[in-house]
Amino acid sequence: MPENLLPSSSMPTEFTPLLQHAGEARQWKLRQLFDDDHQRFDHYSVEAAGLFLDFSKNHISGHTLELLTDLARACHLEQQRDAMFSGERINVTEDRPVLHTALRLPAKAKLYVDEKDIVSDIQAVLSRIGTFSERVRKGSWRGFANDVITDIVNIGIGGSDLGPAMTCAAMRTFTQDGLRLHFLSNVDGHDIDATLSGLNPRSTLFIVASKSFTTPETMLNAHAARRWFLQQGQEKDLPKHFVAVSTNAAAVQQFGIDTANMFPFWDWVGGRFSIWSAIGLPLALAIGIERFREFLDGAHAMDTHFQSAPLERNMPVLLALMGFWYRQFFGSSSHLIAPYHHDLALFPSYLQQLEMESNGKGTSRDGQALTTPSAPVIWGSVGSNGQHAYFQLLHQGSDLIPIDFIAALKPAHPHLEQHKVLLANCFAQSEALMRGKSQAEATTDMQAQGMSAEKIQALLPHRIFPGNRPSNTLLMESLTPATLGALVALYEHKVFVQGVLWNINSFDQWGVELGKVLAGRILTELDTGKTELHDSSTAGLIARARNAM
Repeated sequence: MPENLLPSSSMPTEFTPLLQHAGEARQWKLRQLFDDDHQRFDHYSVEAAGLFLDFSKNHISGHTLELLTDLARACHLEQQRDAMFSGERINVTEDRPVLHTALRLPAKAKLYVDEKDIVSDIQAVLSRIGTFSERVRKGSWRGFANDVITDIVNIGIGGSDLGPAMTCAAMRTFTQDGLRLHFLSNVDGHDIDATLSGLNPRSTLFIVASKSFTTPETMLNAHAARRWFLQQGQEKDLPKHFVAVSTNAAAVQQFGIDTANMFPFWDWVGGRFSIWSAIGLPLALAIGIERFREFLDGAHAMDTHFQSAPLERNMPVLLALMGFWYRQFFGSSSHLIAPYHHDLALFPSYLQQLEMESNGKGTSRDGQALTTPSAPVIWGSVGSNGQHAYFQLLHQGSDLIPIDFIAALKPAHPHLEQHKVLLANCFAQSEALMRGKSQAEATTDMQAQGMSAEKIQALLPHRIFPGNRPSNTLLMESLTPATLGALVALYEHKVFVQGVLWNINSFDQWGVELGKVLAGRILTELDTGKTELHDSSTAGLIARARNAM
């Protein structure tokens, strides 16, 4: 038995029949599964919260789903789901609740944490976001020289950057004319140099997003932006051009920001789950508070589905089970996200953090080393560009890489011919990956082209496509604030479900901390040159950097 298929000691007994069944499923041909069941599309598709999932192009049968959902129930998925929504402290290593779902509850809902109704606090912050964003959008919030704000620069990193950047790009067609959004995260000075180039301090608003207001990369960029602004403005003008998403009022005030323009969020909101909070301020500025509320409503609709639908018809659960199936039983080490929508170009990058930071763990919730693989590598880019880059590997490479195709049926532009071609490519790729091209089909094609028998024989091995490559297809009527909210929430819940199956805590990220600590030490050593504590490679690299400075 391959090592990656061995069950963890924490896996319930329901894992064993899945091992046996997987041995059979790995021999199945997807093309044959469709030939055997002409209603397979209807049997393996589900609709919820404005999204449609076709998962029929997977190596599954009804018995597969039965075994997978049996495992999910044995892992107490439903109980753990309910514990998350109710505010129990499921982030065990940090002793915190996990309540990003509370951020999209209806205004009249009630949810108590430590005997306090947090929904009223959430709505109070949301109201402040709405008031502020409308002042900027309507031009009543002005710069120090009475200029209307035309450019907004969000300074953050990780979830404080990826969430706002992805959603603002996705909502491009809903963004107010004359308002340009920029995102600054990289500590590389080339990033801030490129971002500030062409901006006017008189009409630029900065959002500094850091809960502690001490995040090194964010604060380095924030102080650089502050110095840039002060080349034209004065310190007394800072409150008109800088606002904060933070909870550290003292540090915010010391920076020169009016604490009346500090928008807080809470410890029970993880960074990669925080776009629904004040971290989403750039999105509210871009599309307006009413559409931002539609974004929240779309996510809440997916929350409701996730809470209420049986596992066998539950979209986040099914998406998670498909990914678990291939990671655990087929040895797939990566998963491709292929949005066939230009405005979702940043969605694969967003999911990289969401999935890999959440479930990229080798330790179980009870501190034991996992004997099973956890999160795969998440990667991808927009179609149809990817078809001319890496799809060759998907079709004829040696690795089996599951794919999520994502598309909108209606475009937000008038170029209908391009949209038809886009959808044709999306659907064709999933079919081609599933069907492949047999030896007989390749031979027939080459004969039709008039090739000689000798040339056909030479080219035949190169013209055969094995097929049998799995994929999911997610469709929405159109990309709107509501469907975007549902889409993001869908993948959040997928991550949660897989964390339950692997018995890991999806809501901490201790692995991020070590590099930060070492970077702080090396920063000092780039000045002092004292490298005795390092290996020869690191010491040599520091020395070369010092010599170049």
